[in-house]
Amino acid sequence: MSETLEFVHRYEPGEDPETLLLLHGTGGDETDLLPLGRHLAPRAGRLAPRGRVLENGMPRFFRRLAPGIFDEADLRRQVADLVRFLGAAAKRYGFDPARVWAVGYSNGANMAAALLLLYPEALRGAVLLRPVLPLRPKAEPDLRGRAVLILAGERDPWAPREQVEALAWVLEAAGASVTLRWHPDGHAMASEEIAIARDWLQRWL
Repeated sequence: MSETLEFVHRYEPGEDPETLLLLHGTGGDETDLLPLGRHLAPRAGRLAPRGRVLENGMPRFFRRLAPGIFDEADLRRQVADLVRFLGAAAKRYGFDPARVWAVGYSNGANMAAALLLLYPEALRGAVLLRPVLPLRPKAEPDLRGRAVLILAGERDPWAPREQVEALAWVLEAAGASVTLRWHPDGHAMASEEIAIARDWLQRWL
């Protein structure tokens, strides 16, 4: 673990040139998604930062004003800082910054979606677990050649269908190849969804 690159984080080198950027949900930390990353792409590198915003003592990647209402100004600042962190980490650890894929859950998925929308060159694609549309960019990004998997829960109180479908629409309109899959559960992930994510990611990698 290191605190010298803006974000407390963990990095695990891989055998393949791809790197997974692992972004945890509210209350998680830099260790939460490492096992998932190892399962989804065992040969890829793994970079897992800890969100720097605290909500009732729980780490997040950006502030929210109320449940479902995001602080867009803070979101934009935190995304810009994460992009700088990615560049610095690529230099520190020697991975290819053009071959980074995000895997995010809940708040981390929303952070990854914002990263795609505001800095599309930062990611090759993303696996978004229980996301919503975090913001609408002022200018449409160019996401041609990017691939995104969205896994959503039909009974998820934190990610309503209309907000999930809005995210998929915005990404597709920007040129991304989007796969949206619904599961008849809530906000928690089911084991079969992890299998879907692994198969999808392995095809693209």
